[in-house]
Amino acid sequence: MTDGFDGRKRETLRRFAAIGAAAPFVGTASADSDEGDDANETREAIRGYVPTTPGAHFSKLRDDLRLGTGEAQYHLRKLEEAGEVESAKDADYRRYFPADRFDDLDKRALGYLRRDTPRGMVLALLRDPDATGAELAAELGVSRPTISAAAAALDDAGLLDRTDGYALTEPERLLTLAVRYADSFDADAVAFADEAADFVAYDP
Repeated sequence: MTDGFDGRKRETLRRFAAIGAAAPFVGTASADSDEGDDANETREAIRGYVPTTPGAHFSKLRDDLRLGTGEAQYHLRKLEEAGEVESAKDADYRRYFPADRFDDLDKRALGYLRRDTPRGMVLALLRDPDATGAELAAELGVSRPTISAAAAALDDAGLLDRTDGYALTEPERLLTLAVRYADSFDADAVAFADEAADFVAYDP
């Protein structure tokens, strides 16, 4: 049982490490050499994971890479100290990003795109800017109070205007982030990206 888990963990780390080896901010891997192959592979995997899943919170990163809590904390701290990764507090979450790539509004937008209801609302409003709260609730299969709470949070983040219905304040930014990182969200985001990719020419 343990061998099976360790095997899956190593396979996961190697997959993201391959991405990390080509990541734009890689260049300090040699600085890890005194910590052994396991540390190198784990850190390289994080280097690959963070640029492809920007805004992922700590628990998601840890679980997706099959790392222990202490192990993930240690390597993320080392990468932050090296200036390769940066993090931002988002309510109860700490979210991770490649260093110096996203501005504060991008980071907030990615944080909300990583939440199910706000992401569903954003995608629905990108598809139909005139969608009402009742229509959004029906489409997402949630209650009106849930939509209202998510709308208030998006408004506070500067991503939604509730003056007259619901209007996205940064539709181009949200569109391009949703399309670029669709694979790291969910199947609906992937389907949306397939529809919208031809209109995107944004490289944050």
